[in-house]
Amino acid sequence: MLLPACGAAARAVQIPAAGDASGAKRILILTGEDYAGHDWRSTAPALESLIEADSRLLVDVFDDLKSLSDKSLSPYAAVVVHFKNYDPAIPGRAAFDRLRDFVHDGGGLVLVHFACGAFEEFRDDYEDLVGRVWFGATPPAGRAQHDPHGPFTVNLTDVDHPVTKGLTSFSTTDELYTCLEGDAPIQVLAEAVSARDGATYPMAFVTEVGKGRVFHCVLGHDVAALTNEPVARLYCRAAAWAAGLEPAPDAQEHAWTFVNMPDSTPTPSTPPLSASRRRWSGGAPRSESWESRRIEQ
Repeated sequence: MLLPACGAAARAVQIPAAGDASGAKRILILTGEDYAGHDWRSTAPALESLIEADSRLLVDVFDDLKSLSDKSLSPYAAVVVHFKNYDPAIPGRAAFDRLRDFVHDGGGLVLVHFACGAFEEFRDDYEDLVGRVWFGATPPAGRAQHDPHGPFTVNLTDVDHPVTKGLTSFSTTDELYTCLEGDAPIQVLAEAVSARDGATYPMAFVTEVGKGRVFHCVLGHDVAALTNEPVARLYCRAAAWAAGLEPAPDAQEHAWTFVNMPDSTPTPSTPPLSASRRRWSGGAPRSESWESRRIEQ
């Protein structure tokens, strides 16, 4: 769902109790801009569906980044950053401060793929918040942005963390990012070996900032990558963990069977959801076929 914004950059409050009348934890996906090769209009709905595979989570989607500085985050248990902005004034400093304060006060944060490059204009502060950031458009000597898009193995390095407990290493077809840098303390959960230079790079990691939990993952170039079952499961579990929940055991999770819908956007074949569970707000145009399908599921 996408929602309107509100108020100036005040600090968020009551984050651990965020939820709706049913007790579901509310999750906000922030999107609306990205690198031209990243089709956020397709990947944002896929993220929404795979997170809501956990019936304890209720997702809103907000795509009006220019209004983010006025958007209240207090109703949410966790925020998913799914954008890369290019105008340094949008979302802007006030929006960044609102997000940082939300996490410091106990809100959860999940970063998806090129979210590592968001808020580049506040790079040092963003690194403090998310652990690692994109090194920029000009790679350092001997470095590259990522391996060519293709198959590789993601190796789990910590199977005791709540997000990865019970999961196993897996194969995916994606962009193997080699473009992160930073020295903030992080706990790596998954990594992959670059075919280009033979070095090992983090694919998913966690950190804690103030009272908040942060999960940062660079997987998810497109819908196919996001809906690869182990990747979908990883993000679903991460959203629950960031929201302060124990990730649901497999028996309580969605069956993770993906189907091709009429517009070729794969979505989980979840049980029917009422229109009230599917809320979007913001200014960017969305696919009418997706809107009608989401309500009918």
